[in-house]
Amino acid sequence: MARRAATRRELEQHSFHPAVILLAAGIMLFLGMYLPHIFPKFALLDLPLIIVIYFAISLRSPISGTLIGASTGILQDLATNAPIGILGIAKSIVGYAAASISLRVDVENILSRAILNFGFTLLQSCILFAVNHWMLDLPTYRLLWLHELLRAAVNTVVAIPVSFLLDRMRTESWQRR
Repeated sequence: MARRAATRRELEQHSFHPAVILLAAGIMLFLGMYLPHIFPKFALLDLPLIIVIYFAISLRSPISGTLIGASTGILQDLATNAPIGILGIAKSIVGYAAASISLRVDVENILSRAILNFGFTLLQSCILFAVNHWMLDLPTYRLLWLHELLRAAVNTVVAIPVSFLLDRMRTESWQRR
């Protein structure tokens, strides 16, 4: 007997095997750390951010989005010379915001996903600027808007095929009950 979803949220909420989340995050963290060393132009690309946004939107749980963002950001901080927690702060806020917005917006539409990826990439840049400039008191940290717009566009272009690939690995959570 087929089960029916009681609400729109249940109908569109997806779940992933924990191994898929860990593997995808691990691969993107690895590629995000080492691709810029091999190809310097890949420094524009923030693959861990793409994963945080994707899973936050797909899981539609602000708590999950925050935890995925915080853990991904802290792991990314460990690989850089930045103080630990800076990317964790930014990615946890982005994860929370993405999951919260996904409760209200149809995120299955490719245009909405593209707009959300673009916007959340800019949001992370603004958060990083605020944390570095005001909390860490680094007045030399600058926000170059043309560079950030280009970064947001590149992340959006890469996020679309990544989301299609990860969409194939999800299951409908209300069907698994």
